Amino acid sequence: MHICPPRRHEAPAATRGAAPPGAHELTAVRLERLTHPVPARAAMGWGSDAIAELLRALELPFIALNPGASYRGLHDSLVNYLGNERPAIVLCLHEEHAVAIAHGYAKVTERPMAVALHSNVGLMHATMALFNAFCDRVPMVVLGATGPLDASARRPWIDWIHTAADQAALIRPYVKWDDQPASVPAALEALARAALLTSSYPCAPVYVCLDQALQERPLDGAVPLPPLERHRPGSPPGPTADEVTMAAARLAEARRPLLLVGRVGRSRGAWEARVRVAETFGAAVLTDLKVAGGFPTDHQLHPAAPGTFLSAEGAQLVRSADVIVALDWVDLGGTLRQAYGEQPVAAHVIACTADHTLHNGWSKDHFALAPVDLPILAHPDLLVRALADRLDSGAAAGGAGPGGRPAWPPARVAREPVGPPGHPPSEGAIRMADLAGALARALGARPRCLVRLPLGWSGDDLLVRDPLDYLGQDGGAGLGSGPGMAVGAALALAGSGRLAVAVLGDGDYLMGAGALWTAAHLRLPLLVIVANNRTYLNDEAHQERIARTRGRPVENRWVGQRIADPAPDLAGLARALGLVGEGPLARQSDLDAALARAVEAAAGGASVVVDVHLAPEPAATGEETVTDTPGRRQP
Repeated sequence: MHICPPRRHEAPAATRGAAPPGAHELTAVRLERLTHPVPARAAMGWGSDAIAELLRALELPFIALNPGASYRGLHDSLVNYLGNERPAIVLCLHEEHAVAIAHGYAKVTERPMAVALHSNVGLMHATMALFNAFCDRVPMVVLGATGPLDASARRPWIDWIHTAADQAALIRPYVKWDDQPASVPAALEALARAALLTSSYPCAPVYVCLDQALQERPLDGAVPLPPLERHRPGSPPGPTADEVTMAAARLAEARRPLLLVGRVGRSRGAWEARVRVAETFGAAVLTDLKVAGGFPTDHQLHPAAPGTFLSAEGAQLVRSADVIVALDWVDLGGTLRQAYGEQPVAAHVIACTADHTLHNGWSKDHFALAPVDLPILAHPDLLVRALADRLDSGAAAGGAGPGGRPAWPPARVAREPVGPPGHPPSEGAIRMADLAGALARALGARPRCLVRLPLGWSGDDLLVRDPLDYLGQDGGAGLGSGPGMAVGAALALAGSGRLAVAVLGDGDYLMGAGALWTAAHLRLPLLVIVANNRTYLNDEAHQERIARTRGRPVENRWVGQRIADPAPDLAGLARALGLVGEGPLARQSDLDAALARAVEAAAGGASVVVDVHLAPEPAATGEETVTDTPGRRQP
């Protein structure tokens, strides 16, 4: 998902009939209240008081943290100077969870949260989550701490091992900007700049490291804050008039136009503009499970189900198109290579993105070099809006529309249904498709936000009709981020009437389950379903591929992969963290009633985990698909 500030006249997408996400966060969340209240306007006496004052002025509603001595001064100011309000502390059990929560929050709201990371050790804990957030292009203000940098002020041992000369070097390749200011005024300017940069397109996390001694420095009086009204992010870049004209002409002339909808914004206006442009030009649309939903998946112009990798139907769609417009599509070069192989790309390719401004070479998240005929350095929503404006003014070239074209796009091939809607569940083992159907029945028409889906979830089972129906994956494709991102999304949706739902793999859940304690602590409505196949099935598939290539026994692929003997009690773990835990469920006949109970409990304000045991199924590796071997001896 490509997060950036919505246009100033346009609010982020809202829940149908409910308040916009974020409107009621502070009143809907159970925050910690002070034992001894502080004055409404305490005197600014310490360096960290000035920093806390600026965080409030920046309108950062929350700060996620795991406590650390390196920012004890700031922690005191958040509590005893600001009264734990705006920003309010979101207590986490691990620094990686703190960043993941801010990541999930940003995916819903298109706004940054603050995160505080303790010294070098906390930053090391958080690195995977920061990489995810960078790859997913979300805004986030990360506060680090170190020192004291003055060696004469350090305590023996502990302050020495927790001080780094250039702490940001640990993460510089995957943050947008960093600084380590040496004075309170410099710290205020650094944070103002950080907030401006993280919210400017293309967005990514920023990091400001605060010397412990700077935080604890007494002030002679109040320190003036930077004039934030003069340090606001500008509007994202738009296309030139000539670029809009050329793109419109190509679409109007095309017989088989295709829109690749990638990292786009969450606003309702941008969503409706994409639908209007696709319908007017008769363009087929392809979306991707790696990013948030950007187009209705049940629309007749969306003929191929979204996937993490390009499906056979999607590849055929790409090969058949004569004009392709890529709207910040993740890995355009790889997608074209999947579709065309070694053959030259026959379509005229228009690519609208400014993502290359973040590419630095350390990470290869720039992907394969794509053959592009018309590169447009702009936010994709602004190109779509400009095309829609031309249609509204009657200036579309060539009388765009599907009339006179060949049958395009091809009709979507419906997957064979598991059974008619009224078909009673069987006693058999649960497949991913069974879980998808049961979840859809349990949710009914209730507004929901699918935060995450596991590998193996078919795009045919994803129904997206609203910008917040699906948030995509985590960007960096590592394990352990799902629980924290689910909590962050639930925090952002608190009070909106839209339920946060995450379907996680068992490996992802077990690696990050501690993040769910924060949901229980804040009393967040949240439903987490663990699609539990008791193994790292994706890696089993890789081991089978290697064994086949080397002529070795594929029957051993499970060794070092199975999460069994003993099998972890996933529902019990949830209950131990203060959540409602249900399961394990192993029969299809148990699914409907259990998920109905879970949805009602979560909608009523509970944080709920349901453990669903799945039968082994094909695992996608991006190279081939393998299945569990029938009759294979189980460990």
